Amino acid sequence: MFKVLTGYFLSRLIKRPIVFGHPLSVSIEPTTSCNLRCPECPSGLRSFTRQTGMLEENFFKNIADQLYRNTLYLVFYFQGEPFLNPQFIDMIKYSSTKKIYTATSTNAHYLDDDTERKTVESGLDRLIISIDGTTQETYQQYRIGGSLNKVLTGAKNIVTWKKKLNSTRPYLVFQFLVVHPNEHQIEDAKQLAKEIGVDKIVFKTAQIMDYQNGNALMPQNEKYSRYKKNINGEYKIKNRMLNHCWRLWHSSVITWDGNALPCCFDKDAKHTLGNLKETTFSSIWKSERYTIFRQSVLKSRKEIDICTNCTEGTKVWS
Repeated sequence: MFKVLTGYFLSRLIKRPIVFGHPLSVSIEPTTSCNLRCPECPSGLRSFTRQTGMLEENFFKNIADQLYRNTLYLVFYFQGEPFLNPQFIDMIKYSSTKKIYTATSTNAHYLDDDTERKTVESGLDRLIISIDGTTQETYQQYRIGGSLNKVLTGAKNIVTWKKKLNSTRPYLVFQFLVVHPNEHQIEDAKQLAKEIGVDKIVFKTAQIMDYQNGNALMPQNEKYSRYKKNINGEYKIKNRMLNHCWRLWHSSVITWDGNALPCCFDKDAKHTLGNLKETTFSSIWKSERYTIFRQSVLKSRKEIDICTNCTEGTKVWS
């Protein structure tokens, strides 16, 4: 951690990328497939131009064997619904044997009784369940094709299995993506989370692709929006576009087929920095290609397409 922080702040100071150590956090993609059709998600829209597929267990083990000595936090999520991968829970188990903190995010439509028990037994440390509404009418406006009843039943059963197995894991989080159709249910969501017994509820702002002229998904409460209207009547990102990015020093993303990406905003893998089926993660992390990308961020971040709709601090904790 000290090495990563030192490299990051030194790079900001001298405006040249210096990298010590390896990333503290890595996100890996179990699958690009998803059962829902959420309007701002490439998985939901089936709009990928990159290859789609499932992460294979043996390939994952090879990656985990490379990462575990330095990586503190492994996120089993990038695009898609993780529980659609039939080997997903086995991958979590393997990560647990390596003593890596593991987390995943799910729409909870595949949490049947057997899967819920195995999830609790797997050693998964954090389970994020997307809820996005407290009534079916509201929920389905964003989670198109989804069933709120399945989500709530899955969450309740995870809580039940934790009690049965006397387990404190996984730490259970409700994630509520705040959009205009559901912002009136924020207080109801807090109450629902309390009734079910989840450990935490998080209210997340929505990334919207077509935001400049406004969008029906934008919440009226600016606290829960990434965007604000300027004097010309157009919308812009709230945060300033500064020429540095902590993510490029402390984290990385790996797609199901082994592409290493700079961050989770590169949903279509436009900025592939190497492939783990061809070389090691360590060689990619300190490669010339990665260095050039970090340098471009330090020089002019606004010129990088995936950075133009990026905000830090996208969760409003409650």
